[in-house]
Amino acid sequence: MEGRLNTARMENHTKILAVSGKGGVGKTSVSAAAVRILTERFPDARILAIDADPAVGLSTALGVEVTETLDDIRKRVASDVTGKLRDTQDILAEARFRLFEAMQERRGFAFLAIGRPETAGCYCAVNAYLKQVIETLASAFDYVVIDGEAGIEQINRRVMEKVTHLLFVSDQSKKGLSVIGTIRRVADELVMYEKAGVILNRVTRPELLPSGSIDGMDLLSVIGTDEDQAENDIEGRSVFDLPEDAPILRGVRDALDKLSIY
Repeated sequence: MEGRLNTARMENHTKILAVSGKGGVGKTSVSAAAVRILTERFPDARILAIDADPAVGLSTALGVEVTETLDDIRKRVASDVTGKLRDTQDILAEARFRLFEAMQERRGFAFLAIGRPETAGCYCAVNAYLKQVIETLASAFDYVVIDGEAGIEQINRRVMEKVTHLLFVSDQSKKGLSVIGTIRRVADELVMYEKAGVILNRVTRPELLPSGSIDGMDLLSVIGTDEDQAENDIEGRSVFDLPEDAPILRGVRDALDKLSIY
C-alpha cells in the first residue's frame, strides 16, 4: 500500500465512514482513532471529521475546541430567512459559506460538529438545505469520518443519505450486539453503502467471542482493555497523544484494512 493518497482517483469517490453503535461502547474513541490513522497514512489527503453526536465528544477526542455547530448555523440561517422570500440557491449558498466558516482546521483534518438534535418547531426546509450543503461539502474531501449518535437514522436524516462504509462498534454484552444488529437492519433499508463490519471493543472475555461474523457482519477487529485510552480519557488528552501501539489504534488499523477503505 502506498503511503500517500492518489487524490486524482479519489476526486469522484469520497470514502465516507460512519461509526455507529450503542452508547458507552467507545465509538467516539474508534472514530477519533480512524481520523488519526487516516491523517498519518495519507498526509496529503483532504479529511473531514463530523461529530454527529449532540454531546460533541469527538471534539475532545481530537483536541478540537468547538466554537460553532451546524445547528447554530441552521438557526442563524432560519432567522435570516424568516418572513423573507429568498431564492433557494441564495439560502443554500449562504449556509454553505457559513458552514466553511464554522469548520475547525487541525493537524491534517477539518472538523465540524452537528450540535443539538432538532426540536419541535424547527425549520425543516432549512435543514433540508443544510443536508444538501453537507453532501456537497463531503465531495470536497477524500475521506469523511462521521461519529454518529446511537443509530444510522440520525446520520441519514441530518447529514447524508449515502455512506460508503459502516463501522459498527459494540462491547461483548448481548444488548450491545443486539443494538448493532438492529442498526444494521435499519441501514440496509435506508442507506446505500458498500461495506460494513464490526469492531468489538473493551473485550474482557475473548474466549467467549463469536467466530467469524456477528449477525451476518464481518468481525473486523477485537480490542481488549486499553489502559492507554483510559488514561487519555481521564486526563482529557486527544487521540494524537496515544502511543503508536495503543490497542485502540492497532484495532482500528486492522478494521480499516479489512474494510478496504484505503
